[in-house]
Amino acid sequence: MQAHEGHTRIVTDEFLRETIPHGSEEYPFRYYLEDIWQFDFHCIEWHWHPEVEFVLIQKGTADFLIGSERYALGAGTGLFINSQVIHRFEAAESVIIPNIVFSPSLIAPEDSLIYRKYVQPVLDATAECQIFSAADPVQGEILRTLLSVFDVQENGNGCEIQTAELLLKLWRLLYGNTDFAEKNASPQTSVRTQAQLQIMLQYIHKNYPYQISLDDIAETVALSKSSVLGIFHKNIHTSPVSYLVNYRLKRAAKLLTTTQDSISAIARKTGFDNVGYFCRKFKEVFQMTPGEYRKADWGVIHPENCRRGIVN
Repeated sequence: MQAHEGHTRIVTDEFLRETIPHGSEEYPFRYYLEDIWQFDFHCIEWHWHPEVEFVLIQKGTADFLIGSERYALGAGTGLFINSQVIHRFEAAESVIIPNIVFSPSLIAPEDSLIYRKYVQPVLDATAECQIFSAADPVQGEILRTLLSVFDVQENGNGCEIQTAELLLKLWRLLYGNTDFAEKNASPQTSVRTQAQLQIMLQYIHKNYPYQISLDDIAETVALSKSSVLGIFHKNIHTSPVSYLVNYRLKRAAKLLTTTQDSISAIARKTGFDNVGYFCRKFKEVFQMTPGEYRKADWGVIHPENCRRGIVN
């Protein structure tokens, strides 16, 4: 987690893998209490991790982009995000989401019978996520168990053996709620597509100050422009050019709060040749001018015991 001027953000490498460790090698588990609204640009940006994640929407409604799908989920709904699945959360209001991120090896050792029979099949399932509603009996039990896991963490003792006991029950219920029959997509194709997307995003992140065309982006993965457009729209729901412009604006926003550079200099440094166009696009995204953004009081966030921050 990094913070500036009251904002928090996900930290990833060039392949969008989250770099923060979730727990330790001895105990690969971490609990977080977060408000999506308090992140930079009111979203938890695209990232993935080898750990699995369980999320509960405690307050508010947000859009959860998981893999190639978008879900609008409200309070009382739960969510499981599988290992290595790219995801992004967006909010238009305060949305409180207690969540846990942990290694599947915490359920059972990877060379064990339990891991082979009950853990690996879930990780290999076609579904990139599962959504839980209290209206379904099994899913309701999953939500209640998830709340019990949260309660153990919030009581302050963080009892590892009690947490492990509840995680084992949670996984048993998850396994029973997983549809292993849906094999209509090729995992190999999904992995290859995600790798291609990450290569293109890495290229944009490294070269955003310069002039970049769709042809340049397509050349990095030896695909046609139409194939690149399809990958972007299916996986992150935007075009390569729109992603590039928004990434430039985010870098500009950071410079506005961390440097004394002039607005025109920041525009040039982030790839905008026309200052007027930069100002118009900036106001479209942030609902304020670059000058107003620089002067804004973002408040203070105390990210104690959080990777990504929550207002206390």
